[in-house]
This record gives sequence, C-alpha cells and structure tokens, in this order.
Amino acid sequence: MDKKITRLRRSKKARAKIREMGIHRLCVHRTPRHIYAQLIAPTGSQVVASASTLDADVKGGLTGTGNVVAATLVGKMIAEKARAAGITKIAFDRSGFKYHGRVKALADAAREHGLEF
Repeated sequence: MDKKITRLRRSKKARAKIREMGIHRLCVHRTPRHIYAQLIAPTGSQVVASASTLDADVKGGLTGTGNVVAATLVGKMIAEKARAAGITKIAFDRSGFKYHGRVKALADAAREHGLEF
C-alpha cells in the first residue's frame, strides 16, 4: 500500500471515535516544510481557530519552519486562540501521523498553554 493511503486509513478510525465524543478537535497536518493546526467544531463544518508556520507571527522569529521549534510555536498559538474562543477541552486528531517529533511537540505545547486532551 501507498504511504499516504495507509496514513489516511489510520486517520479514519480516530476521526470516527472523535465524532462519537462530540467535542472540538485539534487537527494537525504536516509537510516536510510546514505544520498546520486547526481547531474544528464538533459538527465538522466550522473552523474555530487555525495556526501554521505560514502565519506572520510564527514565521518571523524562526530560521526554519519544518522543525520542532516551529511546531512548538504553532502549538502555543493554537492554544491561545482556542482559549480566546472559550475552548479548553479538545480531542487531538493527529491525522494518522505518528505521535513523535513535530506532532508531539505541537501537542505538548498546546497542553502547556491550557488545552486539555
């Protein structure tokens, strides 16, 4: 099987469980160059907040955008935006990616800045 197809197959199971729980989900997507995070409403039809390494606030103070330091800043930004929207309890949707490296750094930074998984 193709790597992408396998990852998407893994992500379907997690998304089905999150849908059953009926809470906001923090969806993460990563590419070799950037990392993106979105806070999606329980219905799945509305993006409440988003942050990525393309944002000017994050991009300005970095030397590279595809590393753990950048992922940590994105996690901090998404946590601040979620708290501003009044959301503290979420489900973490890693989109089939391994909980390691940049994905883990983003999740840890979001936890440290007030989000509960």
